[in-house]
Amino acid sequence: MTDAFTSLLAALDITESAVRTTEDIFVAPSIWTPLGRVFGGQVLAQSLVAASRTIEGDRPAHSMHGYFLRPGDANQPITFSVDRIHDGRSFSTRRTQAYQNGVPILSMIASFQTDDPGLDHQIGMPEGIPDPESLPTTADVIGALDHPVARSWAHERPFDVRHISQPVYLQADESRAAHQAVWVRAVSRLPDDPVLHRAALAYASDYSILEAVFRRHGLTWMTPGMKVASLDHAMWWHRPGRADEWVLYTQESPSATGGRGLALGRMFSQDGTLLASIAQEGTIRVPGV
Repeated sequence: MTDAFTSLLAALDITESAVRTTEDIFVAPSIWTPLGRVFGGQVLAQSLVAASRTIEGDRPAHSMHGYFLRPGDANQPITFSVDRIHDGRSFSTRRTQAYQNGVPILSMIASFQTDDPGLDHQIGMPEGIPDPESLPTTADVIGALDHPVARSWAHERPFDVRHISQPVYLQADESRAAHQAVWVRAVSRLPDDPVLHRAALAYASDYSILEAVFRRHGLTWMTPGMKVASLDHAMWWHRPGRADEWVLYTQESPSATGGRGLALGRMFSQDGTLLASIAQEGTIRVPGV
């Protein structure tokens, strides 16, 4: 866990490149994965940090919209180009392109805003949610399996992820519910940097959101022949929060069609504050369907 957390911090420590173009250029390492592909949450988080490095003054990110274009190679670093599209009185807009081998693997636009007064309300946190400390860890559920992905998810993630209902790693949800919730937090204390905490929440938001689609159709991560890939990912940060404290991540799937599944999510701090909303569409292809 210590190595995974150290790798997370290193990946989010974006380095400004000496190369100069009409855009700002940054470079960052990738985090190892057992299948050799860059984890989508990683490149989302890094793209956000790169864009944030070009923002002057106190303008935190309030939204981002990203498209996954190609699978990334986890054995290679990633180059990020940031286009300073617009700086207004209250809002700034940035486009970040993540590159490997000269071609983009992700394209993202993010918006940043000054802390302005205005209307304020939020949806309530779900009731009756068990305490995270009372739930089994991923290591408790699949840590004993002799499989590289199971070992990685159980012991080599920088986040502790705890499902409130039976996880769909190995066992399908017989109720066919199109929703689930998990508790998530970083395994160690993060620096007191709001940009880093927003990026870390973006990283964690990609772990389990499509599982809501799996549940609805009786699928598991081990379904034979199933192919899963994220297509796009959007996130809105509503209020500041810490990624190294427990966050309740609720997820639901309103639709699946054409080999694509849509999932929506919300993140709440443990005291019920709505931190963020998430939307992701992914391809989920099952043999014979």
